[in-house]
Amino acid sequence: MKNAGIAVLIVLLSRPSLWAQLTPTALTCEHRTNPLGIDVAQPRLSWQLTGTGRGLKQTAYELDVATTPSFSPKTRLWQSGRIGTDASVLQPYGGPALASGQRAYWRVRTWDGSGKVGPWSPTAYWEMGLLSPTDWQAGSTRWITAPGDTARQQAGPAASLRREFVLNRKVVSARVYATARGLYELYLNGQRVGQDLLTPGWTAYDKRLQYQVYDVTTRLRPGANALGALLGEGWYRGIIGFNGQRGFYGNESALLAQLRIRYADGTEQIIGTGGDWQTSVNGAIRSSEIYNGEVYDARREQTGWAQPGFDARDWQPARPADYPVNTLIATVSQPVRRMEELKPVRIFRTPAGRLVADMGQNMTGFVRLRVSGPAGTTVKIQHAEILDKTGEFYTANLRTAKQLLQYTLKGGGEEVFEPHFTFMGFRYVAIEGWPGDLKPEHLTGVVIYTDMPKTGSFACSNPLVNQLQHNIEWGQKGNFVDVPTDCPQRDERLGWTGDAQAFVRTAGFNRDVAALFTRWLGDVAADQHADGAVPFVVPNVLQRDDPAKPGIATSAGWGDVSTIAPWTLYRLYGDRGLLERQYASMKKYVDHIRQKAGDNLLWHGGSVFGDWLFYHPHVNSHPEPDGYTSPDMIATAFFAYSTDLLLQAAQVLGKTDDARQYADLLNRIKARFVSEYVTPSGRLASDSQTAYVLALQFKLLPEALRAKAAKFLVEDIRGRRNHLSTGFLGTPYLCHVLSDNGYTNVGYDLLLQESYPSWLYPVRMGATTIWERWDGMKPDSTFQDVGMNSFNHYAYGAIGDWMYRVVAGIELGQPGYRQILIQPQPTDRLTYARATLNSPYGEIRSGWERSNGQLHLRVQVPPNTTARIRLPGADMARVTEGGKPLAQRTEIKMLPAEAGAATVDVGSGEYDFAYPMP
Repeated sequence: MKNAGIAVLIVLLSRPSLWAQLTPTALTCEHRTNPLGIDVAQPRLSWQLTGTGRGLKQTAYELDVATTPSFSPKTRLWQSGRIGTDASVLQPYGGPALASGQRAYWRVRTWDGSGKVGPWSPTAYWEMGLLSPTDWQAGSTRWITAPGDTARQQAGPAASLRREFVLNRKVVSARVYATARGLYELYLNGQRVGQDLLTPGWTAYDKRLQYQVYDVTTRLRPGANALGALLGEGWYRGIIGFNGQRGFYGNESALLAQLRIRYADGTEQIIGTGGDWQTSVNGAIRSSEIYNGEVYDARREQTGWAQPGFDARDWQPARPADYPVNTLIATVSQPVRRMEELKPVRIFRTPAGRLVADMGQNMTGFVRLRVSGPAGTTVKIQHAEILDKTGEFYTANLRTAKQLLQYTLKGGGEEVFEPHFTFMGFRYVAIEGWPGDLKPEHLTGVVIYTDMPKTGSFACSNPLVNQLQHNIEWGQKGNFVDVPTDCPQRDERLGWTGDAQAFVRTAGFNRDVAALFTRWLGDVAADQHADGAVPFVVPNVLQRDDPAKPGIATSAGWGDVSTIAPWTLYRLYGDRGLLERQYASMKKYVDHIRQKAGDNLLWHGGSVFGDWLFYHPHVNSHPEPDGYTSPDMIATAFFAYSTDLLLQAAQVLGKTDDARQYADLLNRIKARFVSEYVTPSGRLASDSQTAYVLALQFKLLPEALRAKAAKFLVEDIRGRRNHLSTGFLGTPYLCHVLSDNGYTNVGYDLLLQESYPSWLYPVRMGATTIWERWDGMKPDSTFQDVGMNSFNHYAYGAIGDWMYRVVAGIELGQPGYRQILIQPQPTDRLTYARATLNSPYGEIRSGWERSNGQLHLRVQVPPNTTARIRLPGADMARVTEGGKPLAQRTEIKMLPAEAGAATVDVGSGEYDFAYPMP
């Protein structure tokens, strides 16, 4: 009996999933942690699982939701009971309908593979927003603006608004709901409310305008209190786009806010914006614009203006404005915030004598000043990305954007200044008028971007590739400022749809972009024309959307963001709800192309930008080497691809009639593409790298021609001495096509190429972000086309996707990484590569290393998932895991041998495989 007991114990220890408790952690609601103010009727809840051992799997869960964190029977809203499923991502709340402003606390517990229940998770919460337009009218809340603050031809002062009120009862909770037409900062009793920047964010303002919610319970005090706000122009009213247009959405800034106070006696009070507010335009912010920067005169500061008791006799009554509230939506994505700080790495004089500070990194944000000097001293700070070959400050590529801060001192000691309603893209700052000696402690670079949780990392043995990864990450941070923009510095900074679709997969490795893209795709659908056309930029400030007109311009590879991004996000996050919400937009776009293509099924004239930017006749008049691809071929290829994605979405959503219809359409487009653009030899009409890449990636070629087309692609690359010749549309897929067709070595040749054009050429030239052009700076340190030369774009950073998925080997199996494929493709040109990804289910790790004649592959698979692991070049009989032969690892399932690799299936846990190098 004693031996039998020991045997049972050994079995249990060898199968820890039978006894290890699962503990839920990392609780989120609608992709965010403890969100305030959501308007989803049935919020979806997600959690990750932790536990010790391998093969950990959830078999059931229970959700508990209450109005207080005590979860007492009296406060319980809903208890799901035991739900037998392994689902742990985006599970819907199923309790009674929730009211506006209602907070719900929630927790979850799970059952493991042995049927044992684990502990309750830590408590999380979400809070509903204002669910009806009538909620904004309660208490006579009205839009307000400053009298006389109407249309003007140039930037003017920011408006200050204020209202005092008295509290004489005990407060149990208080929330401020606020938004603006323009940008706003909110203050309560003299202190800034929240840390969010550039609120309410940038949306398709005439159709969707976000509001924010702040918990100010602890900020209120008995007796006199004061609410205050600053109003800036922002994207709504200031200069926007590269045509110098002002007031695209409206001619005046306006504020809408209400403070909802709940008292201990059960009553409620609402203090909203209206005619009883006061306003002034005589404050210190004399102008503040997105492109041009800010002018601030500290001598005009009105001390205490947002505190009770301020003398506002010179202020005017606010003017109520007649704007709708039915377009208001709760905030969907994370806010823009101060995320990092940099100090100058060097302060110097240029050959011309300009005083310049180098922040060491091309960044997006602004400079915080610490300065002392006489009153009336004016300091000017100009921003630039780069120095020219003589070492002088270079701003020609900014076009008309001034990127200038102007600060006038009030005197009397150290003054600290940050701008309010602007941001700059820069590495260098030129300073004029600084009183005394400028030292590093006087300047701080404040890096701002959307507060997206970091999810991924990549590193390898090549320092240049590691710098490339650094540049990709900083390009994403610098351009994900509420909207995925093209660049953060010149007079543009727009939500270019082509850039976004090219980079979305890479973006999802580096950061959690589910909420940001969910919000932005809502604007894609909102700004989509009635005929289905999707504009070049979203929000669309380049074209007026007039339903009475035939339509707006769209372009292949740009408008296709409406299909590519929703499908990609569904795959990355398992968010079926997003796919459902965007499906109508996806279908409208494909139907739009079908109408444009007609019975011929060739989308002639559908490509406005071609394979931007490597070849474009209006930009590259003499491209070298030539990378021209027929725009009509590009358009028809993307027509097929978007149809394919729509077909797959229809299948996922159970829309069988649509699936049948678009499957037939896809087959006909493919046949037409082949007859028009493909020769019997497999050579394509354009015979360019992008042509072959798109045809292969989008599966447009008959199987018999795929190998021939891939060979032609490789011949072109070899003929260019291992250089690419692709632009924004071909580059994201280039190395994937090579790997998928047996040419991973050629992909590495391109990745590791150091001369122009290549990914590492800008790195060798000192880049700290991704360039817009492969040749943004020439080898002699001169610059390419002044008008189209950003040193902080992210589109070409799409190579990061290949680095994660092929070099390190983290590949998606089932949506949301419910099943993971670990399938690295090592090269003898690197000694190691490794990557991590915090997926919806937890952290995935994959890393390989060549050492002492052995290849080591170290893998981490999160609980509640499985992984199929491909061991390249391995003989199953010679593979060990954790120092033991695979045959002794019963929890690892060995699959039939395949050419060039051994393959195993595993559950969650950490694994260390080793075998002789092939």
